[in-house]
Amino acid sequence: MGLLDKLRGEFIDIIEWTEPAQNEILAYRFPRYNNEIKYGAKLTVREGQIAVFVNEGQIADVYTPGMYTLETQNMPILSTLKGWKYGFNSPFKAEVYFVSTRQWTDQKWGTQNPIMLRDPEFGPVRIRAYGTYAMKVSDAAAFIRQLVATDPNYEVYEISNQLRNTIVSRFVDVAGQAKIPILEMAGNYDKLSKLCLEKIAPDLESMGMKLTLFYIENISLPPEVEQALDKRTQMGVLGDLSQYTKYQTAEAIRDAAKNPGGVAGIGAGLGAGMQIGQQMGGAMQSQGSPGTPPPLPSAISFFVAFNGSQTGPFDLGTLASKVREGSLTRSTLVWKHGMANWSAAESVPELAELFASSPPPLPKG
Repeated sequence: MGLLDKLRGEFIDIIEWTEPAQNEILAYRFPRYNNEIKYGAKLTVREGQIAVFVNEGQIADVYTPGMYTLETQNMPILSTLKGWKYGFNSPFKAEVYFVSTRQWTDQKWGTQNPIMLRDPEFGPVRIRAYGTYAMKVSDAAAFIRQLVATDPNYEVYEISNQLRNTIVSRFVDVAGQAKIPILEMAGNYDKLSKLCLEKIAPDLESMGMKLTLFYIENISLPPEVEQALDKRTQMGVLGDLSQYTKYQTAEAIRDAAKNPGGVAGIGAGLGAGMQIGQQMGGAMQSQGSPGTPPPLPSAISFFVAFNGSQTGPFDLGTLASKVREGSLTRSTLVWKHGMANWSAAESVPELAELFASSPPPLPKG
């Protein structure tokens, strides 16, 4: 430095830091000639700042927002350190760091690589996540010791990578321990965010910093898994796939008819026509042609409870013989496909006729 810088240093009596707009400086060392601060200088600390007085590499005093006159009686710690054997009016051979304590918002975090988790429904899956967070310096002295050291301008980018790595690591722990199904994570972002905030706090506290806000914006699956889920959702929305297939076939015939001269149109029309023809033929066969009797109805069969055990199934002819033998009574429990519960034989319309010729049980005397 030249003579002009030396003279400027001799006359400096106000120490302050006005942060420039659009800056991202966390800590700023006040510049002065030969590390000398004039005795009786005025130190101005604004809101959102903390001033740290460093003497020979050791933190001597920390100043909160306000205006201070730098004299020995106002700095008992520094006075003890220096001893002041050269007199109270000597310049301070010290440094002043201003630390920004305001909140730094809209900081980004995200997983660089997929995270492997075990989902109760899908099994092992890979997810990605990203979001934002806000942080600030909570302990200026610890921040100077652990991170700033002698850096004259310590900026946000110098700590952002470390914070991002810490956040992602703790997010992986929280997501794995929470055991929340993948399909339910979207409804638990707030819960996961609070758990992450609690998990990350101790790591930042040792560096003199604090995470004030933490948000998860999105948790996503690999594209191929999302496509499979979309297809599964689509199938659920379509419902009856056979009806949807018939609709698609009719649409294909209509589209083919619009372009009868094209080879592709003819091929599509023929293919669709064969499909619809097969379906129509099956429908006509199911309805039966004139002069052809319908198929015989399938025989009705019942299961019967004899001596507490299920027996059968028996057709109506076999059940009629059991009625004549007396083994099948009106109160015997029976069941067939379509019945909700076992019922007494006489209450079933198909079996009621079997008891028409048999007398009811004698009344109890």
